[in-house]
Amino acid sequence: MPSRGISVAFLIPMMRGLLRKGYDWADFCTVASVDMNMLQDVESRLPEEEFTRIVTEAARYTGDELFGLHQGQEVTLSDLGVLGYVMMHSKTIGEALTTYQKYNMLACGGYNAAYQMDGEDIVIRLYAVNPAVALSRHCIEDMASSLCYAMKGLAGKQIGPKEVAFCHEPGQNINEYAHVFGVMPKFRQEQNILRMSQDIWDYPVLSSDSRLKGVFEAIAEEAKHRLIQGAKLTDKLYHWIIESMPARFPSLQEAAMAIRMSARSLQAKLKQEGTSYNRLANRVRRELALGYLANPEYNMAEIAYLLHFSEPSAFQSTFKKWMGISPGQYRLMLKERASSGEVLASS
Repeated sequence: MPSRGISVAFLIPMMRGLLRKGYDWADFCTVASVDMNMLQDVESRLPEEEFTRIVTEAARYTGDELFGLHQGQEVTLSDLGVLGYVMMHSKTIGEALTTYQKYNMLACGGYNAAYQMDGEDIVIRLYAVNPAVALSRHCIEDMASSLCYAMKGLAGKQIGPKEVAFCHEPGQNINEYAHVFGVMPKFRQEQNILRMSQDIWDYPVLSSDSRLKGVFEAIAEEAKHRLIQGAKLTDKLYHWIIESMPARFPSLQEAAMAIRMSARSLQAKLKQEGTSYNRLANRVRRELALGYLANPEYNMAEIAYLLHFSEPSAFQSTFKKWMGISPGQYRLMLKERASSGEVLASS
């Protein structure tokens, strides 16, 4: 399922949390260059990069290096909109988790959760929809803590994870993680996961109402359809190119065939939206490159291969045209910023 950005409604619990802690929301918006008028249209959406930037600015503004972890405790099910209401009226925790996975794009298109049974446990994996995007530490910790608190609220009883694992480095106040989750997470792991006892799957949801669930689920289905079908051609093509990239770097003719129009018509429609196929395809390549470079597991040759450049030197030359610096210089810059303790959007 393609990412459709983050609902601006996610700024509401952030605003509520800042106000509760004594901060001035208007001042924060000024400092962080946030348009306060966005909240007047709760159906509008933010690109993942912009939402991550705002969260990072909030961490700087408050001096809370675990802002995402704490912010998760501010999120209520009603903040999730229709997704939250379908979860609220689900019959069991298992049904609520299935709903979360199915309709999460309505609230947060950049991230989702997938679950699987593992012996006597349920393993919930938290991941970015675009695998090349560098995961935001604040956003992943926000998602993990909010999901744990949501399950407690739905069941009306203590539901704690047996294990928590994160890919990223821990924050400095490591004991705060145990306070929030009840267990100390493992860090620098291969996946972001919450491991829960399988018993919770059948825990009844206290506010369950099958009639209301049917009503809200119909609204959620309609909203999901509208969100997907309402995408501009540019957005649809952007995600199609990303999905094609593991196998090949698709040509204009292949793209036109995939969306059932002539190459000339495709170029004309893209021109109306202020772009071209080459510009869009290079944008995908550039954004994937930035994501891969933020992950030290990939070397330059592997990145060039994944992006379908003929050789590493071709990738390095193209990247320098995009960014004004070489891939190696960009990766070194990321490393220096991280070691200096600067909070990055990808941290």
